[in-house]
Amino acid sequence: MHDAPRLDDIDPFAATTRGITEPDPARTALRAAGPIVRMEAPAGGPVWIVTEEALARQVFADPRIVKDPAFAPSAWDHTAGLERTAAEQPSLTTLDGPDHTALRRAHAPLLNARRIRAQSDRVHAIARELLTELAAEGPVVDVMDGFTVRYPLTVLFDLLGLPLDLVGEAMDACRRMSADDPADQGRAIADLADLAAAGLADGVQGLAAELRDRVPPETTRQQLQYHLFALIFAGQLTTDASLGFLIARVLADDSDLPSDDLVRETLRLNPPAPFTLWRFTTTEIELAGARLPARAPVLVDIQGINTDPARSPGPDLTFGAGPHFCVGAQLAQLELQAVATVLRTDFPDARLTVPFADLRQTCPGNILGTRLTTLPVALRG
Repeated sequence: MHDAPRLDDIDPFAATTRGITEPDPARTALRAAGPIVRMEAPAGGPVWIVTEEALARQVFADPRIVKDPAFAPSAWDHTAGLERTAAEQPSLTTLDGPDHTALRRAHAPLLNARRIRAQSDRVHAIARELLTELAAEGPVVDVMDGFTVRYPLTVLFDLLGLPLDLVGEAMDACRRMSADDPADQGRAIADLADLAAAGLADGVQGLAAELRDRVPPETTRQQLQYHLFALIFAGQLTTDASLGFLIARVLADDSDLPSDDLVRETLRLNPPAPFTLWRFTTTEIELAGARLPARAPVLVDIQGINTDPARSPGPDLTFGAGPHFCVGAQLAQLELQAVATVLRTDFPDARLTVPFADLRQTCPGNILGTRLTTLPVALRG
């Protein structure tokens, strides 16, 4: 075994702002360095970044590489942006093995392809209603100012059985989730979990009540509310990050590429998360000939792999792979397809009010995703 090559002259975790068509130079540099690269983690110490697809899929399936923050480096604390450990806060994003399988078995039937297809008309109606309301605000509107947050939250609240008049409070909580102060983030999590409890009231029908009846019997009320928080926040964040890029492409693209193909291409080029969430080794392991010690942080460079010019056609890694494949992938894709379709059918004269190439994308840093800074649109032409 050998040490993975180390890169010190780039920082893929830095906050950046660049043009919508500008490639991220960090992606190219990471790929060129090898299938696994060692770098400095934002929280300090080394992190190993996987840049090659076959190796990434191996990592996704390796039971020795887990999501449980209990295996994070001992020097990391809450400022590293980690959830609480699986023992403290069991969730789809902290559990592994049989416990994760049991919890996923409760979630998956609610969000599988058949159930999501059955919601297609309703999701299209929500997209149409919100875009119509947005068009009434003025001749030119900034789609990134509210719509990209409101739309996925409205869809989620509708599916979960939560009152839609709570969406505004949820929007505020989601925005506070990006605060620098962990205490503010904690309050935002608690607020979203409290909002989710409305779907558990007697007589309420929706996916929240269905999930309550499906989770393992030992699940506490507090844990159930956290599961609902996770669905709301992850569902909003995933779609929010992609909506701007999708709408910009719909309005700039003169081709008749079907909406579902345009969605797939947008997600490939601009995945909601450029990296996976943190994973950690439970023991010393070897990856591509490189030695990783126990408690080593591991990331997969999703965006770099998706956009590799040498990559063979096939399913991309936008929603991950293996046991932790995104449980909400079908819903996220339907939401994006609905917006693309409604724009084309109900707003045929909609246009960007600035050249496509002048749009800017920004990333707050760490392992967070990129979104457009503004997206000025004339929905009525």
